[in-house]
Amino acid sequence: MTSRIKPTICVAFAGAMFVSACGGSSPAASTVTKPCGSGDVVSGRPLRIVSTVAPITSIIANVAGGSGAVITGLVPEGTNSHTFEPPPSAAKFLEESDVVFVNGLVLEEPTKDLAQANIKTGSEVCEIATEFMPEDEWIYDFSFPQDGGKPNPHLWTNPPMVKEYARVVRDTLVKRNPENAEVFNTNFAAFSAKVDALDAAMVAATKTIPAADRKLLTYHDAYAYFSRHYEWTVVGAIQPSSFEEPTPKEIADLITQVKEEKVKAVFGSEVFPSPVLEQIGKETDAKYIDVLRDDDLLGQPGDPEHSWMGLMRFDFVTMVEALGGDASALKALDVSDVVKDSAVYPQ
Repeated sequence: MTSRIKPTICVAFAGAMFVSACGGSSPAASTVTKPCGSGDVVSGRPLRIVSTVAPITSIIANVAGGSGAVITGLVPEGTNSHTFEPPPSAAKFLEESDVVFVNGLVLEEPTKDLAQANIKTGSEVCEIATEFMPEDEWIYDFSFPQDGGKPNPHLWTNPPMVKEYARVVRDTLVKRNPENAEVFNTNFAAFSAKVDALDAAMVAATKTIPAADRKLLTYHDAYAYFSRHYEWTVVGAIQPSSFEEPTPKEIADLITQVKEEKVKAVFGSEVFPSPVLEQIGKETDAKYIDVLRDDDLLGQPGDPEHSWMGLMRFDFVTMVEALGGDASALKALDVSDVVKDSAVYPQ
């Protein structure tokens, strides 16, 4: 069971909704010195893979499952991935790894730094999102301002981008472990079909919500790429990222914004409960729903819904139904992993 962590929160207001990078590199931007798949070929033994947040670990497991690969997820579920500092014990897993998959887009710099300091010759760190997304497509917004140098990293809440995650993983594993190329390619095709089905179901569900009602006020700014793809609007976010409470004026301004934009629901976190969001819900008559998850998979390892697909379906159904839409297309999906025997061990 995931423990609930008392949040430290700040309020982020929507001004300009999305601002892409405009020329030049942001000062804290992560760089990739070699393309993914540049490490030595591994044969005659299972691949040893290390990953970070649980949704990415699940995506990797769907591609690598059945090959014998051993996958270790370093970031405990329900942990704030933006502030996670890997413990010293993580160095052992990194030293033994053949490939370390991280999200990239400056999300897991302490983990990436520790990996680069500890991986053996012939191993590699693969920044998945940084590998496939050009910098001019990164989103900077009210929670991730461009002058902070860190773009919004939450690409995994947008299904079409998850196919790109899986493609990078597949291509990397085929190069590193060619004797299992057929397994990786078969898994990728099956997983891609599931992602396409989720995307189609979300498109269908979105059509059941009036365009004026497709507005999100969330506890964390995790839906920027999702919103751009499905044509939703992110009104704002309250994040567990500051040690200071929001001022009464900030809360009052956001309450006014919610009323003016007729936001039907505000979405809190299953892991980081927000008394501010609850207050906003009460004072605006918007429904307050505190069960959304960014990277805390449902159930326990081995459960059918303990997967990236299960997590996304849960969040999408929650948002669609709260805004008055029909989520039946989403509920009909099979969200289990494509291979049942993936060896995934949390650190």
